[in-house]
Amino acid sequence: MTLKLIPYLVMNGNASEAIDFYKKALNAEVLFTQSFGEMPEIPEYPIPEDAKNRISHASIKVGETELMFSDTFPGQPITSGNQVTICISTDDAEKSRQIFETLKQDGEVTMELQETFFSPAYGGVIDKFGVSFQIFTNGQEG
Repeated sequence: MTLKLIPYLVMNGNASEAIDFYKKALNAEVLFTQSFGEMPEIPEYPIPEDAKNRISHASIKVGETELMFSDTFPGQPITSGNQVTICISTDDAEKSRQIFETLKQDGEVTMELQETFFSPAYGGVIDKFGVSFQIFTNGQEG
């Protein structure tokens, strides 16, 4: 089993610019980038035109550290406290469930832990101390 904590930066439409900046400033390597427009289409939830070029998910590597990024949807505010979250990444869905259930005690669930097109178990929670976490599971359900 692997387990990593990864800083996750939420940007207000300028994630691509930030990635380019960190690539140059920190000699970062771009590992992955995907816009909302490149995601699989879900007819019930069409992507607005002004969101299609925004980043839905990206990751870069700076030295031995990974940073993840995404943009908000147009009009979705960035407020102090939710721009940076900690992404807990594991390859064990049961471990993800266990972490999620513990962190949500006396906290607030922002997205129920669930299977998505990019993860067998993904969710979000703000713990009782106000720290925002994303729980991300790599690989197949186990």
